[in-house]
Amino acid sequence: MAVLDKIRTKFGVAASIIIALGLLSFIVSPDDLVQAFNNMSSKYDVGKINGNTVSYSDFQDEINRYTTINELTSGTSSADQQEQIRDAAWQDLIYRYLFIERAKEAGLNVGQDEMKSLLSGGSPLVAQNAMFMDENGNFSAAQVNSFAQASKTDENVRLYWDYLQNSVFNQQFIQKYSNLFVASNTGNPLMLRRDIAENNSTTDVDFVMVPFGFQQDSTIVVSDSEIRDFYNKHKNFFRQQASRDIEYVVFEVVPSAADIEATKNSVAELYDEFAASDNLKSFLLKNGSERPYSEYWYKKGELNTVNADLDTFVWESNAPVSEIVSSGNTFYMARVIDTKNIPDSVYVRHILLQGTDADHVADSLLNVLQTKKETFTNVAALNSADQGSADGGEKGNLGWMTQNYMIQGFESVMTAETGKPYILKTQYGTHIVEVTRKTAPIVKKQVAIYQKEALASKETFNSFYSQANNFATAAAGKYENYRKAVDTLGVYSHPVSGMLESANQLGAIPNTREVTRWAFDNKPGKVSNIITVDNNYFVIATVRAAHKEGLADVTEVASQIREQLYAEKLSKKMAEDVAGKIAGMTDLSAIAEKLGTTVSSQSGVSFSSMGAQALDPAFIGALSVAPEGKVCGPVAGTIGVYVFQVKGRDTGSFYTEDDAKSRDMQTSSYLTQMILPVMMDDADVQDHRARFF
Repeated sequence: MAVLDKIRTKFGVAASIIIALGLLSFIVSPDDLVQAFNNMSSKYDVGKINGNTVSYSDFQDEINRYTTINELTSGTSSADQQEQIRDAAWQDLIYRYLFIERAKEAGLNVGQDEMKSLLSGGSPLVAQNAMFMDENGNFSAAQVNSFAQASKTDENVRLYWDYLQNSVFNQQFIQKYSNLFVASNTGNPLMLRRDIAENNSTTDVDFVMVPFGFQQDSTIVVSDSEIRDFYNKHKNFFRQQASRDIEYVVFEVVPSAADIEATKNSVAELYDEFAASDNLKSFLLKNGSERPYSEYWYKKGELNTVNADLDTFVWESNAPVSEIVSSGNTFYMARVIDTKNIPDSVYVRHILLQGTDADHVADSLLNVLQTKKETFTNVAALNSADQGSADGGEKGNLGWMTQNYMIQGFESVMTAETGKPYILKTQYGTHIVEVTRKTAPIVKKQVAIYQKEALASKETFNSFYSQANNFATAAAGKYENYRKAVDTLGVYSHPVSGMLESANQLGAIPNTREVTRWAFDNKPGKVSNIITVDNNYFVIATVRAAHKEGLADVTEVASQIREQLYAEKLSKKMAEDVAGKIAGMTDLSAIAEKLGTTVSSQSGVSFSSMGAQALDPAFIGALSVAPEGKVCGPVAGTIGVYVFQVKGRDTGSFYTEDDAKSRDMQTSSYLTQMILPVMMDDADVQDHRARFF
């Protein structure tokens, strides 16, 4: 147990530990993962990685392991961190089954001697780990060895030690693999000179532009055979994830006027008791306030984020209790508890004591400090269980704290005297705390706020359910009936296209995973029964279309291809029309008059991709090589046809060799960021966690 306490305290009580594989730049968010791979595998598997099936039970084992590690390092339950823990567990599997294998195929390896060196301080995951610091805050290989020995007899210590070794192992592979890409991104002197020249060369141009417009040209026809031919030549453009097109109606449960009035009256009945109560914390808890009692000290204007009328009352009224005020369906009343001059921030140091005799030791050490027999730093170095906190290099220093950046239980430091240590207790143990510095104090007030939102009554809830039930009954599970019910009952049907299996929100409605699961379990034309979301929404959904993972069928993308081919034909036709109208003309103003438009000008146009001109790329490319003083074009762009005349060019020196090299470094960074997503796409990684969690 002593070792476990050491694990927790060594991380520093001011730190909030969230387990994740923080390995260089390879952390991939859930959204990035979804975009990187397809997502169809066995219906009862969580996913598939590089040919390895991940069953639900296997994945749950990983989750349990990471949950235990998180609890070991933080000392708290991880119920509110489950999503992050699942992401970390999944990422670990990605490294285990895919990344490490591909790195080894590239000829890389991490040997035993190399691991020994890394675990002896060669890895920052070890060298910077507070667990392995000595009493002076320096890395200690002896501490590592001691911890490794403890892992042989303590199962929980072994679990963390294995986790740490695995993290070091993965990080070393990542470092080596990314170095391959960084080293390969080299530019020769010719490329460097061209990059600098292109970024320093700008063009001034006059031009006329004939826009394509929005009216459809009926003379341009795109045939079905042209669409099929384009599809066959560009099939890889039409790879897709499995998705569903759905429609849904929603009945949101909102309080009625009667519900709102009843809530207002219930708050009014509590007014006198709120004004007279000697124990506001108990009052708020007993009477169901949605805003708990807080010892927070508000400065002027801060309560505007709660309710502007409350802020006005606190700072402009002399009344002991505010009137009942409302915002939407929420009612408030406030009472000023105290007024003091409070600083915005204080500098705090502490000594953490744990164990059965912590209180006795704290009294003794406090006496030592009060009589100036020893310095705070020395006492902290010799006695504090928290050896990880040493802001500014002095043991015990926690640093600056504000009301918003505060260790739970340390709230009293905001009003504590400077230079006077005292004892307080928190969930971590018994502390000797001292405030050494403060910012300038300003007037602040402590305010008790009673907050109550009007909720739908049982009768109102049943009324909305009845409406949803009427719709579901009329739809009777069939799409044609669904459409009739929409018209007959006068409700709005929300369309959603391309909904992925990972989707967990419909419009502004969160936590809609059950709707998504229903849609993926049913065929087009089916209509759901009532799906209740958070007891606030009744949803009835229907599947309009199902899109399988892989290549989209030509019929699914025909309209998209038709639009592209039409645009290409239109630009070609308009360029030919413009060329015919201005044939032989050499004056840009006359050309503009002939085309029914005006001459525009643009200065400092750069061919470099670092430029940010809102012009057609085709136009920028054409003018970069056009001769000066000559009318050129027409050039077909993406929004219109251009005829132009280069007025002059300028060569500067603002883009330097350092800029070019910095850009290369950015490219290298982008390459390393893309390694894992591309690797996952190539291995056809399939993630179906959304089916189970």
